Amino acid sequence: MAKPTVSDLREQVRAPVITADDPGYDAARAVWNAMSDRRPLAIVQAEQVADVIGAVNFARDGGLELSVRGGGHSAPGFGTNDDGVVIDLAQMRHVHVDPDARTARAGGGATWGDFNYATHAFGLATTGGIISTTGVAGLTLGGGIGYLTRGYGLSLDNLLSVDVVTADGQHRRASQDENADLFWGLRGGGGNFGVATSLEFQLHPVNDVFVGIFFYELDETANLLQFFREFIKDAPEAYGAFPAFQVAPPLPFIPEDRHGDTFCAAIVHWSGPLEQGEKAMAPFRDLAPRVGEMVGPMPYPALNAAFDELFPRGMRSYWKGSYVTELTDAAIEQHVIHGPKVPGVSATMHLYPINGAAGRVASDATAFAYRDATFAPVFVAAWHDPAEDQERIKWVRDYYQATAPHSEPGGYINFMSDDDQGRIQDNYRGNYNRLVDVKRAYDPGNLFHHNQNIKP
Repeated sequence: MAKPTVSDLREQVRAPVITADDPGYDAARAVWNAMSDRRPLAIVQAEQVADVIGAVNFARDGGLELSVRGGGHSAPGFGTNDDGVVIDLAQMRHVHVDPDARTARAGGGATWGDFNYATHAFGLATTGGIISTTGVAGLTLGGGIGYLTRGYGLSLDNLLSVDVVTADGQHRRASQDENADLFWGLRGGGGNFGVATSLEFQLHPVNDVFVGIFFYELDETANLLQFFREFIKDAPEAYGAFPAFQVAPPLPFIPEDRHGDTFCAAIVHWSGPLEQGEKAMAPFRDLAPRVGEMVGPMPYPALNAAFDELFPRGMRSYWKGSYVTELTDAAIEQHVIHGPKVPGVSATMHLYPINGAAGRVASDATAFAYRDATFAPVFVAAWHDPAEDQERIKWVRDYYQATAPHSEPGGYINFMSDDDQGRIQDNYRGNYNRLVDVKRAYDPGNLFHHNQNIKP
C-alpha cells in the first residue's frame, strides 16, 4: 500500500492543511519557545473534532510523528516536530458557560485568557495558570497549578469531563462515569492518551480579587522565605501567594532609579471578601520595608494576565521544576545564593504553594501524585539572543541542582524540559504503573509520545 500523502490528508479533513509550500508556513509552525524550531510535514489547523479524527488516523496509518498543540506553551516544544503532523487546535477556542450549574466547557485550543474572559462575565472562575496565554488543555492535563490552587484545588481537580480523540481515531468522553480509567489518567498524565478536544470544568464564585505585589531588598530573601513557609501552612485558603525573584521592570510603583535592579518579591492575592483585602496584605507589609508595592482590587482575569508581557511568544526558554514538602533552612540557603543571580527580567524562581484544597485529595485519586507536597518551585529563564543560551540554561540547571537535595525526587510535569524524561517515574511515584496500564489500553503503539512520555 502506498504511503499516505498530504493530498490524502487534505481529502480527509476540511480544515486548512499548511505545508512548506504554503504562505504562512513559518507562522503556522512556530511555537512559544523559539528554541523549538521544527519543520513539520503538515500542520492541520483543526476547526472541528472531525478534523482531529482525520489527522490522527492519517498520522497513525502513515507511521508519522504526531504533535498536538493547544496554547503552544510547552517548554520543550512538544507542540511541533520535524517531518510529521501537527494538530493545531488554536481555532477551537470556544468557551460555553452554564452560570446556573457553575460549569464551563472549553475547546482544546482555548487559552486561560479565553476562559477567564468568558467566565468572568458571570462572576465565576476556576484554577488556571499564572500566564493567561497558556493553553487550558495542556495546563490541566499536566495538573494545573495557579493562583486559586489553595482555595479550589488544581485545575484537574475541577475537571468534570474531557472529550478526547484516542490513538484509534475514536472520540470518547471521559468522566467519573464514562471511561473512568481514561479520566483518571488524563488528570495529570499529560498528553499521553489522546487529543483533548474539549474540557468541562466546575466553576467557583470569584470575581474581583485583592492583590499585593511587594518588592523587597535582596538581603530580605531568607526572612521572606522563612516567614512564608510558616505563614502558608495554615493561612486561610483564600490566600494565593508566592515568593519570587525579579529584575524590576519599568513599573510605576518602583522607583525609577531602581529599574533593572534585582529584588526578592511576594505576589499575593486574596479571593475572599474584598473588604478584608487590606488586612490580608498586612503580614507582607509588616515583614520588611518595601522598595515598591502595588496593592488594590482587580478583576481576576487581570491578575491571571499580570505576567504575560514578561513571557511573550517567540522567546527562547528553559525550565526546571520540583516538589518540596518542607522548605528547610538548608534549602533557603541555596535560594539566597542562586536566586539573586537571576539573569534577566524574564527569568525567575516562583515558589508556588500547593497545600490547602489541593492537598486534601488522595494521592491516588488522580494521576497527580504529590498531594503531600507543600510547594512546587519553578526555575525558568526566557531570553531573545541565541548567544545567551548557555548562560541562561546554566543558571536554571545550577539553581535546580543546588535545591534538588532538599526537594522530592519528582517534579511537576508542566515544568519539565526535554532533558527530564528520566524523571518520569519519579514524577508519578506510585501512580506510574497504573498510568502504564491506561497507556496500553488507549495508545499501545505510543502514537502520542511528544510529551513527558509514559511508555506502554
